Amino acid sequence: MEMLYWADYVKFFVALVVIVNPISALPLFVSMTANNSQAEKMQIARVASISVAMVLSLAALLGQPILVLFGITIASFKVGGAILIMLMAISMMHAAPTRQKQTPEEAVEAQNKDNIAVVPLAIPLLAGPGAISTTIVYATERFSIGHLAVIVFCCLLVAGGAWLMLRLATPVSRWLGETGVNIATRLMGLLLAAVAVEIFTSGLLVLLPGLG
Repeated sequence: MEMLYWADYVKFFVALVVIVNPISALPLFVSMTANNSQAEKMQIARVASISVAMVLSLAALLGQPILVLFGITIASFKVGGAILIMLMAISMMHAAPTRQKQTPEEAVEAQNKDNIAVVPLAIPLLAGPGAISTTIVYATERFSIGHLAVIVFCCLLVAGGAWLMLRLATPVSRWLGETGVNIATRLMGLLLAAVAVEIFTSGLLVLLPGLG
């Protein structure tokens, strides 16, 4: 088969939305752009979303060659990526910031940056290791132009959603409040944990076929 079932692409899209999780980035975006004008905020949101689209699309297109270059099997990458995603899911279910996305030191440094659109907003807050790993895992499931096109299209949709959320950051953040953001983050963490288990299982069955 050159393509996955459409349900699998929907699953990838949902997983990517949950991992990128633009809702959790809203309070940070509001605080980091507090001194910027409305036009500057729109520019930052646009640059950040374009950066997310580029990073995830490149991960989809170059993931397989990079794994081959370093002699890493897809199954091994699935297991390693699933562990990373599970750690992120656990942090999300505790509504706690994860160091896989941003360390406290990076957060302090970000306050002193003139342009925070690419770093740290796009990378690693939105398109972090978890999002990149998930994109590579699904992109390497099939080897066809059609499959990669759908994966890249999903990445562009997620980036577009992030752009929309960042544009509406102030009203949405005010409407949700800290409690609303935490509830949404916990629910997304639960979904992400299920995705991590599926990826881990599929990789482990290839590495240890006797388990099947």
